[in-house]
Amino acid sequence: MSENIVYAPTRQGYQLPVIDVSHPAFTIADDAASLRALRSAFAEGEKARKRVPGFIMKWMMRSMARRSLLSKALFRTDASVLPGMSTYVMKLGAANLVAPFNTDVDRRLAALPPTNSLRIRLQQLARLLAEGLQPELSARPAAPVHLFSIGGGTAIDCLNTLILLRKLDPEAVQQRKFGIHVLDPDTEGPEFGARALEALLRDGPLRGLEVRFEHIPYSWKDASTLADLVRRSSSPDALIAASSEGALFEYGDDSTILPNLEALRTVDNVMLVGGTVTRADPLTRDFMTTSRFKLVPRTAEEFARLAGQARFAVAQTASSLLSDQVLLRPI
Repeated sequence: MSENIVYAPTRQGYQLPVIDVSHPAFTIADDAASLRALRSAFAEGEKARKRVPGFIMKWMMRSMARRSLLSKALFRTDASVLPGMSTYVMKLGAANLVAPFNTDVDRRLAALPPTNSLRIRLQQLARLLAEGLQPELSARPAAPVHLFSIGGGTAIDCLNTLILLRKLDPEAVQQRKFGIHVLDPDTEGPEFGARALEALLRDGPLRGLEVRFEHIPYSWKDASTLADLVRRSSSPDALIAASSEGALFEYGDDSTILPNLEALRTVDNVMLVGGTVTRADPLTRDFMTTSRFKLVPRTAEEFARLAGQARFAVAQTASSLLSDQVLLRPI
């Protein structure tokens, strides 16, 4: 394992690396040529998979699930959403897997194009958020910053936003209070996120910063909780941002997303919102026909119209294999 990687314990006592997208061990190429190669490899893999008879594919999945904890999470028959901790482990990358997630099957799964797409998704979203926040922080040196992670699980998107912010502009993050508020019905992911933050503050790239971590049980179907939290955080000088990686904008329908965006517009302190949106291109739609995960694909135009109803505009976009990463600003 590479140097300068910090570790945090899971609820079960496993020590997992804390993802730092600025660290060479976790960085993944996301330039145009690399993305074209990833899409090509994915398309070829999908063609090969479709040639396998259904009964053989089911047998293979059951066999893999017996030998791999990641496979067990992926192929659960009752799963409509990929669990937060399983998603986190998949974003480690094949070379960074540790026991008990480092069997040969686990490593093969972690090297597949869709799994690498998760890594790119995190990296791109954290970059959009950090680059979007940096001018705001620079202009207001002492303002407290609140980051709301909607459906965030471990909130690794927010942690990496802070890591990248510190690298972009060290002075902008010093002598400032940060709050990370994780809104998620799960408890295991946020528990790990809190421990990951402790490790980053103690031994990692966030050493010396003042960051508070809070988990709030949350259902997307009732956005009033989010609206109340935003109001409570909106002191006159506060800066507020929100993110949702692999969550609200990917699994929610329009009638769920809109009230959550509107909740973020109840105050004027919200500077930006970052999120990931399932792509609506033919390759992604075809892949979803065999997936149990209830993702909602949207074109860029469809999502822009939806955001516009809540008075947000899409300011920037970055694309990976299966999702588009968007940065919204209030209008």
